[in-house]
This record gives sequence, C-alpha cells and structure tokens, in this order.
Amino acid sequence: MNVKYINPLLEATMTVLSTMAMVEVTAGKPTVKKGSKPLGDVTGMIDLSGKHAQGSLAISFTAPAILDITEKMIGESLSSIDSTVVDVVGEITNMITGSAKRIYSDQGLEFELTLPSMLVGNDKPLNHTVKGEPVVLPFNTPAGEFFVEMCFS
Repeated sequence: MNVKYINPLLEATMTVLSTMAMVEVTAGKPTVKKGSKPLGDVTGMIDLSGKHAQGSLAISFTAPAILDITEKMIGESLSSIDSTVVDVVGEITNMITGSAKRIYSDQGLEFELTLPSMLVGNDKPLNHTVKGEPVVLPFNTPAGEFFVEMCFS
C-alpha cells in the first residue's frame, strides 16, 4: 500500500488522540492483516469515496485502551464496554477520518465519508467494502493497544 494513504491516517490518529483524549500513542510497524476478525473489542468503520480512489477504514480498540481513552475524554470511569464507549469509538472514528480527509485534500485526494458503523466484540468478521488486502497500523497507549486498518483501491 502506498504511503500517501498510510501517513495521513498515522498523523491524524496520533494528533486526535493526543489532543482530544490526552493520550500519547506510539505507532508500530504496518503489516498486511491476516484473517477477517477485528483485532480489538470495539470497532468503528467508515468508507471513503473519491474520484481516483476508494477506501475503507476500521479503528479497533482493545477494552483496556478504549476504557482509558473514554475516561479521559468524558471524565467518567467505566468498567466495561457499554453504549457510551461505543459512542466514543464512533466519535474518534469520525475525528480521525475527518482529520485524515483534510490531509488527503492537501495532497489532491478528495474523499466523501460515510457515517461510521460500529462492531462490538471480535467474534464476527470485519469486512472492508474495498477489495484488497487491509493494512494494519498497530498503536500502543499506556493502557493498551488499538489498531487502524485501511484498505484502498
């Protein structure tokens, strides 16, 4: 996958989580995803549609990571994934994708975004709407991991 698709999502993810949740994240090495199961416990998915490219993005959080992020964003400690946490994942998905959209636009790539769809649990397949091999960007926070998956055509 071309870095012109990866780098905007990397930058947007790190910026959004550091400014909106006061969470410092470190990025791991991008890899091609094996299998179709979500890598986390709650996932937000959004599609990007453009003249020259189509994309599918999924942001999947492990429970420890998203519970910590949710607490920092809303100031309330939660012990399990509930509707509040799912809403936070949807909002983070929107913020990251919106930020990446601005970066893509600066590069001459224009995209329209869909509303995020949510998936709770990791026992159902996570199907990207774009054909191809999804690339996974793993991230670590002090509380746990999360993953940004992308697929572009």
